[in-house]
Amino acid sequence: MTSTNASERDHQSVQETSVADPGREAKAVLLMAYGSPREPSEIRPYYTHMRGGREPQPQALAELERRYQAIGGSSPLQEITQAQADALRQELEHREGARWRVAVGMKHSHPFIEEAVDELTAEGTVSAIGLVLAPHFSAMSVGEYISRAKSAAAKHASPVPVRFVTDWHTDAGYVRWLAARLREVLAENPGGTGAGTQVIFTAHSLPASLKEKGDPYPGQLLETATAVAEEAQLTNWTIAWQSVAKTGEPWLGPELLDVLRESAASGTTDFVVCACGFTADHLEILYDLDIEAQAEATRLGVHLSRTPMPNARPDFVAVLADLVQAGIAATP
Repeated sequence: MTSTNASERDHQSVQETSVADPGREAKAVLLMAYGSPREPSEIRPYYTHMRGGREPQPQALAELERRYQAIGGSSPLQEITQAQADALRQELEHREGARWRVAVGMKHSHPFIEEAVDELTAEGTVSAIGLVLAPHFSAMSVGEYISRAKSAAAKHASPVPVRFVTDWHTDAGYVRWLAARLREVLAENPGGTGAGTQVIFTAHSLPASLKEKGDPYPGQLLETATAVAEEAQLTNWTIAWQSVAKTGEPWLGPELLDVLRESAASGTTDFVVCACGFTADHLEILYDLDIEAQAEATRLGVHLSRTPMPNARPDFVAVLADLVQAGIAATP
């Protein structure tokens, strides 16, 4: 895969915490992800942190523990994120011939975002690029990562200026990466690329009240899907939301399982899920797709496959490096 330059990414949003010298290059990246438990004993504190410090109900905790047990007892997200960080550092150093620092900050588990910001500050970092490993922006998701990083930086006498890549859901490199993975999977799919095969683009659902607030998140999944479908020349595709939490309030839909049921009832026999809202294998992929959705597909008598997750693949790391370099080049 060839790297693209900043001019191809003019749709990318960049935001900064404070006035920084635009002539200086950032040599650090604050790479942020959701976080996950590394072992069964960490599931309860992780879940409690997700709930803002409120202890989960025993039944809800037991269900989450059951899901983690089904994928081996823990999630590989922590290890994958660190591998992405290591590979990104190496890629940037290779491109620029200079030393880089990529600090990992998690939203709900150690090392927390605040810890990563403290480390960068202690190291005397001049400036940094903040990048969340989630391509779609919502005030409830990426917005919270940015807010926490800003607050952590502001506590220091000399805060590290951080420019944030706020969303990259239609980034040219990412769109091409997804389209290439779809073409690979479709080439091996029993139904090929015919009318009997439907591609479903998914992202993590969030409360439906976002629409009323004008949050861009609901529309960005469709924008990603449209761009990838055009790149991959798809004719039969749709979007769906997955991993809906049971909170008693409406969440974004349609849900993935409902789409599978409705399309199967209409005669579709082959499905390919492209979970474009995620960048690593973790619970929402390994359980929600590989176990729960596969079980429903089996019940329906249809074939279901998915595109591989980016993880630390070199071609995806190149996309991340492009985003960082474009963020540096963007005018404040």
